[in-house]
Amino acid sequence: MTAVTVPTGRDTGLLTTAGALTGRTVRMFVRTPQLIVVSIVQGAMFLLIFRYVFGGAIETGGVPYVDFLVPGYVVTSVLFAGMGTAAGVAEDVQAGVVDRLRSLPVPRVGLVLGRVVADTALLFGMLAVTVALGFAVGFRIHTDAASALAAFGLCLVFGFAFDWLFLTIGVVAGNAQTAQGMGMIAFPLTFASSAYVPVDTMPGWLQAFAEHQPLTPMCDAVRALTLGAAPGQSTAGLVAESLLWTVALVAVFAPLAVAAYNRR
Repeated sequence: MTAVTVPTGRDTGLLTTAGALTGRTVRMFVRTPQLIVVSIVQGAMFLLIFRYVFGGAIETGGVPYVDFLVPGYVVTSVLFAGMGTAAGVAEDVQAGVVDRLRSLPVPRVGLVLGRVVADTALLFGMLAVTVALGFAVGFRIHTDAASALAAFGLCLVFGFAFDWLFLTIGVVAGNAQTAQGMGMIAFPLTFASSAYVPVDTMPGWLQAFAEHQPLTPMCDAVRALTLGAAPGQSTAGLVAESLLWTVALVAVFAPLAVAAYNRR
């Protein structure tokens, strides 16, 4: 368990508290890099399976399947990273770290925010590796560098938003095993979306779900920024819709995460 020292006293504020918790989480991952490696390997397995096993059987309307696949793969890697967040937070709860932190005279929001900021910062490196894997299997950008960088930035924003969801799961679960089970919510969101296959190939009842959950507009937005918008779609509209989903996720799960943390 990695120790954390949070300054206390009259001058201890939100940013100081969040900074201390951010440093603690980053140090934990530096000392146990296998936590990051496992997440990357898990995502890479899905990429290779869909690229080389299922790719030849999936019709994407004239777009090479690898170019359709990789933007969705990059977006969904955010969820697989979030599953690690849920398990890590649950381990802190089980080990008594959360109880110790809650006993300190510091802002509770700062304790939660520090974990989310650290996980988002670490996500930057994980996404860089994920994108490199995408290029290694044949993905190519069809727009320009500025649009591609915007797509990368969007993925970081998505990661920040989903971290609140997975942090809530970790606090509520109370132990790593339960958190991993609850974190499986990532799978229906991933596979019942436009991440790996076009939504219009799904049964009608499943299309209704896929079109009204956050992963589909997020994948479509990243795809539009890197490949160009599909006929009938607007890149700006897709980006706006995906950002609205991120705001909604933070608005719902940030208060829930803080409330759950306070109840522990």
